[in-house]
Amino acid sequence: MTRRWRGRPGVVLATCCLSLLLVAMDATVVNVALPSIRAEFGASISALQWTVDAYPLVAACLLMLSGAMADRFGRRHVFRVGLAIFGLSSLACGVAPGMGWLIGFRALQAVGGSMMNPSALSLIVQAHPEPRARARAIGIWGAVSGLAMAVGPVVGGALTHLVGWRSVFWINVPVMIVALVAASVLLPVGQEGHRRPLDWAGQLCVIALLAGLVWGLIEAPRAGWGSARVLVSLGVAGLGAAALVVVERRVRLPLVELELFRRPPFVAAIAIAMGAFACLGALLFLLPYYLQVLRGFSPVRAGLVSVPLALCSMIAAPLSGRAVGAFGLRPSLLVAGVLIGLGGVALLGLAETTPVWRLMGALMLFGAGYGTVNAPISTAAIAGLPRERTALAGSVASTARQVGLALGIALVGTVVRGDVAALVPAWWAVIAVGVAIVLMGWWGTRGSAPASR
Repeated sequence: MTRRWRGRPGVVLATCCLSLLLVAMDATVVNVALPSIRAEFGASISALQWTVDAYPLVAACLLMLSGAMADRFGRRHVFRVGLAIFGLSSLACGVAPGMGWLIGFRALQAVGGSMMNPSALSLIVQAHPEPRARARAIGIWGAVSGLAMAVGPVVGGALTHLVGWRSVFWINVPVMIVALVAASVLLPVGQEGHRRPLDWAGQLCVIALLAGLVWGLIEAPRAGWGSARVLVSLGVAGLGAAALVVVERRVRLPLVELELFRRPPFVAAIAIAMGAFACLGALLFLLPYYLQVLRGFSPVRAGLVSVPLALCSMIAAPLSGRAVGAFGLRPSLLVAGVLIGLGGVALLGLAETTPVWRLMGALMLFGAGYGTVNAPISTAAIAGLPRERTALAGSVASTARQVGLALGIALVGTVVRGDVAALVPAWWAVIAVGVAIVLMGWWGTRGSAPASR
């Protein structure tokens, strides 16, 4: 590691956090705007799902490739290209003439986002070589996601109400410009990229697996689980999974290192990431439906109701990062599972006349659990790996997060076609995930030590 990396860790962290703020806030503002988008285009529920799900699906398909590209071509360069693509596609989303165009531009946003996140995590890791400082930095990075969730719904609701839903995409452009300038001027060049060959066969298998799975889950409620296109889609996913295992065992430098899945902390982190983010994706998709459609709230009021979730996440994330550095992975994972499960319990009794304070209390519990789970996931994903492979390793954890988001949004499509009672299965699923996080967190951290040791 060069001296230039060691001398400016705060600058690196701030610049990377600005990019995360850009991406994370985009997800929350889009969710608040969904009812307005539906009203203008007359969109179906599945079209709205694709508007949201196009991003995590494409990002999940490309994150590991982007991590490998960052290792190959340099993190700073890939990071800046991702910023530019994300900003330009945000501008295009704001002028989309129809749902098809909007979904396509959202997918293009994901191409840029997939290039930013693994590069940003690797830049942060390289700038913080000491394990305890690294854990704290990752905690701060996670707190920015909470800040975005706090600001996003309010800003998105206000823009949708005062200007229109298109403005929720335009707001990304000035933030992108600031982040791009900061990355170009302030980020050090660091080490040269590692010229490892790209695993295109593995990438195609990942695309077949994830695209087939999410497509089938979203279309099944409308077309029927026994329809030909759903069965073909799920069949493609199964073939993609089988082919991925075969291909990655034969490639010298695979896209997905199957040996990582022999490490219990890594397996637990991936499973927990998928479960926790599936709950988050489902909740962020259901909240606007419950508040704006079933209860008639304005976009601004609906955005304000979701702020406690984000604030608790923002507070819990850096505390969890410090706890991981001091006590290891297990305490944070166990606390996160309990909080997420309690949030699901509190949501069970939700009705159209439920006091807002009770809903906000449930969201606070879930938000605290979500904020707590991020730091141990990121730390476990990169622990014990060579530093030059951290971008690729971080991309695996980021992929698990995006897969979870995509699956959560896909699976809740069946419940948004009914009244508030139809939401109950979703809350039971949140409880089940909370229990699973506790069990996986205990199993996957046997023998783990604090990061500072």
